[in-house]
Amino acid sequence: MARNMIVWSTFYFVIGVVMGMVMSISEVHTLSPVHAHINLLGWVSMALGGILYHLFPAAANSMLGKWHFWLHVIGIPLMMAGLAGLLSSGNSQFIIATSIGGICVVIGAIFLFINAARYVK
Repeated sequence: MARNMIVWSTFYFVIGVVMGMVMSISEVHTLSPVHAHINLLGWVSMALGGILYHLFPAAANSMLGKWHFWLHVIGIPLMMAGLAGLLSSGNSQFIIATSIGGICVVIGAIFLFINAARYVK
């Protein structure tokens, strides 16, 4: 689980860096909120979760650890795709994907918190 979280976090790091470079070169910053969320939720949060799971393998092996991972893996792309669609088109239909993805990420974060409270000693 720790390895998966860290590998996924580096994937999001690359996406965030490329997005930042493209926005900088093009001087179009419409997707700045997507860029910020990919860096924070994808890169930073998943990396920290991976480090926590590396240091506390019992947390990684728990059902909450597995659910946390999968909720982030599913939630972040949904949330980011919905947010990107909403920002670029203004179409309110994208709110559904943003909301579902956001709910997945929030529940995953709650599971991480419970896991840390249980296993980090």
